[in-house]
Amino acid sequence: LWLPLLTAAASVASAQQRPLVTEDPETIGAGNILIEGGFDSERDAVYPASGLTGNLLRVPTLGVSFGFSSILELQVDVGLYNHLNITSIQPAPLSDKLELTGDETSDVGDVVVATKIRFVSEGPGRPGIGVRLATKLPIASNESGLGLDTMDFYVSSLFGKTVSSVRIVGNFGLGILSDPVEGDRQNDVVTYGLSFARALSPGLEFVGEINGRLSTRNERTPPGTETRSAIRTGVRFTHAAVRFDGGLIFGLTSRDPSFGFTAG
Repeated sequence: LWLPLLTAAASVASAQQRPLVTEDPETIGAGNILIEGGFDSERDAVYPASGLTGNLLRVPTLGVSFGFSSILELQVDVGLYNHLNITSIQPAPLSDKLELTGDETSDVGDVVVATKIRFVSEGPGRPGIGVRLATKLPIASNESGLGLDTMDFYVSSLFGKTVSSVRIVGNFGLGILSDPVEGDRQNDVVTYGLSFARALSPGLEFVGEINGRLSTRNERTPPGTETRSAIRTGVRFTHAAVRFDGGLIFGLTSRDPSFGFTAG
């Protein structure tokens, strides 16, 4: 039977991601439902396709994961309300499509639907290994300046190993990102992530990661598909079947937010 809330906290919580985005190969377990919610605030968020720059608030960010078996998990993630206080507008390929009133804009975020499969369980001398297949559905519009109206696909290999009191997780994969200007073109990007979670005391963890993507284009890069990278660091506290988290975000490229924070 499906459970209305997350239960059996210890085994399920190990697969919980927030405030990180690097995916753990462990699934939440058969018959379990994991609900994640929170908010993100980012300073100097850049939208190269529309030419907008500003301070972004995403609230609430929601994720629901369904454990169909001990090795299979379905995930749905969305930011229900994205609001950008615009600080600058530059000429851009899709700036002629903008429908703005004043110095702010808002929209529903894109939806990401993903399947995660664990192929190899973690054991002595070997990491857990899995794969994640994800599709981004174009919900946010280019009229708001916050969306591209394109569909993207991602496939990532997932690795995870616990050493003493530290959990180390790595991701490596490929993203096929549609060109929002020319519909018959795409940009293939390399995706990566490396994270750690260090237990400080029962229920309390210090976490951090570097996560991003590398564009493989040598010529003109389709707007919105450029190289991006960010560092996240924060803490998680687990009590029974509930986990609280908070973290800081530091962008590493000119197209990433200069600074941000998240909590959930």
